[in-house]
Amino acid sequence: MASASSMIEPGYLVPTRQAAPTTDGLEASLRRPPVSRQKRTSGKDEWGLIERLKTGDEDALEAIFNLYSPKLYNIAYRILGNVADTQEVIQDVFWTAYRKARTFRGTAQFSTWLYRLTVNAALGKIRRSKKNKEVEYEDFLPKFQTDGHHMVRPVVDWSNSLDESYAKQEIQELLKEALDQLRPIDKAVVVLSDLDGMPDKEIAATLGITVSAVKTRLHRARLFLRGKLAAHFGHSPA
Repeated sequence: MASASSMIEPGYLVPTRQAAPTTDGLEASLRRPPVSRQKRTSGKDEWGLIERLKTGDEDALEAIFNLYSPKLYNIAYRILGNVADTQEVIQDVFWTAYRKARTFRGTAQFSTWLYRLTVNAALGKIRRSKKNKEVEYEDFLPKFQTDGHHMVRPVVDWSNSLDESYAKQEIQELLKEALDQLRPIDKAVVVLSDLDGMPDKEIAATLGITVSAVKTRLHRARLFLRGKLAAHFGHSPA
């Protein structure tokens, strides 16, 4: 068993055989309504592990790491898009969980608490780095006619615009670029919903916002992403 101090050394908290996540699946989400997904279980004896963690049990920390690190790594990487930053965030998250376990009161699920630590750490790193190049959404959102009706956006036939051999890769790169232009919290909403399949209620608890705010941010972010793709392929976002 590694000590708690060694578990925060660089490289220790990188899940084994952890491939860098991509935006696979987001393309489909942008072209169809979201579907509900069954909530995943967190494993046996979770509460026992939490109680042991509160006492400083390092074996419990390792067990919790093994249980949650792959999913937390995916979430952080999809928000940050950088392996080194992701490793740093995951190290910080588990060290924080170890130090602050006694503050967990069980009013929310333990997994939600960890998700919140992860997302907050990732968003904080984005804000501090100032590397994200946010753009104004309005230029890529649907337009409205003078009578208030929504203008119809032409259907984008990507197959006619791209060579089939690299069409998927091209779209994935465009989506990643567009995701990086979202406001950090909106990017987190898209990542948690469309890439991780998290229910709106859990996203709200993770981000500390209302379910209504989650729906609004997700809707506008999806419209923006669709608009960016449409504009790239020569169509008006409207």
